Amino acid sequence: MRYFGFAFSLSMLPEGDALLEKRDITRTEAAALLSEEYASCVNPSHQATIDALESRFGISVAVPEAPPRVALRLMDEILVLQVTGLPRLTDRHEYTEEEVASATFKFMLVQVRQWCPARARAGSAGGVESP
Repeated sequence: MRYFGFAFSLSMLPEGDALLEKRDITRTEAAALLSEEYASCVNPSHQATIDALESRFGISVAVPEAPPRVALRLMDEILVLQVTGLPRLTDRHEYTEEEVASATFKFMLVQVRQWCPARARAGSAGGVESP
């Protein structure tokens, strides 16, 4: 399964050990991936950032009614758009063209490559194995 969002969190992973692959991708690669099937996990309250993505790159993404909870599984991937340089919107609901033009948009693809389910560890405390 492929997801699209503005962030990646370890809470998206199942219990257990996981090996992840993260790689930077181009806007063209991101657009190609988003032309295929994916589940959007963007927060609808970030509409201004969603609009900035469309105005800057012509990439439209689906917006769920409520922010979904993502539970990645083996070989699932999440396409992450990290945006920096946009101001906080405190008294308005959209960015100016100048703000969008000066922001940095970085696309990354994170994939769960290996997963080992959680195991009960005798003598462990707080997730740290005892010697």
